[in-house]
Amino acid sequence: MQRQVDGRAGASRVTETYHLTLSCDNRPGIVAAVATSLFDAGADIVEAQQFDDLYAKRFFMRVAFQVDKSNDDVKALRDRLAPVTQRYQMQWQLRARGERYRVLVLVSKYDHCLIDLLYRQRIGELQMDVAGIVSNHRREVLEISLPEVVPFHYLPIGKDNKAQQEQQIKCVIDETRADLIVLARYMQVLSMDMCKFLAGRCINIHHSFLPGFKGAKPYSQAFDRGVKMIGATAHYVTEDLDEGPIVAQDTEPVSHTDSAEALASKGRDIERRVLACAVRYHLEDRVLLNGNKTIVFRD
Repeated sequence: MQRQVDGRAGASRVTETYHLTLSCDNRPGIVAAVATSLFDAGADIVEAQQFDDLYAKRFFMRVAFQVDKSNDDVKALRDRLAPVTQRYQMQWQLRARGERYRVLVLVSKYDHCLIDLLYRQRIGELQMDVAGIVSNHRREVLEISLPEVVPFHYLPIGKDNKAQQEQQIKCVIDETRADLIVLARYMQVLSMDMCKFLAGRCINIHHSFLPGFKGAKPYSQAFDRGVKMIGATAHYVTEDLDEGPIVAQDTEPVSHTDSAEALASKGRDIERRVLACAVRYHLEDRVLLNGNKTIVFRD
């Protein structure tokens, strides 16, 4: 919610900001129809981005708009938009910016991404509520001081209890009403059933050496090969291991002077910032799925 001065001496109005995201087959008149519907609803558009996928013949759009708090009725807004969304057979979402996402973080021993997300949330950089932390290792293994107000769920996993452990995670997701699940270096391969359960609402982070350097100690493998570039990829989880729609990526040049330990250190830094970037894009409703790709409307 924001307070805006309306131009009259001493007068101000309280507004709520909404994010409207949509996609549909591309046809003439979509932008005009959406803008007219928002105007008729008394909305003030403050940001609008669109993209025409010429290959898929799909149209994508993100609109941020404000309405007076006195007219802040999400049902009425949906009713205003319904004729347009039906006419163009849109897939769409309308969300108030003040409606914070509830985020559940899954982590194993490597806690650098978890620490970074908690810090960014604490200083207000990531507008989210941490619904809980799930780990297949005990709390003591994570060498950080976790917020006492954030529930910690220790759910060990072995070769004989994978299905049961994943069912426990599903229960935690349902109980915490988590909107987004983040795999912050959660070093477990999810089952096909779990991937389907998390479709569209789970972000993973991994180094960008895949599929070249699989398995343990990828940075040592990269060092042995003398790589000159390292990076990280954040993507939505799908049934195809580490091949889901990409949300954010980054790279950094390295040289022969970098040891395997130096590569790993630089890799952790890239993983932190790439994951945080992807999570922020999701929280701000900037990501739209386009088949096995994403449309990311950056600010």
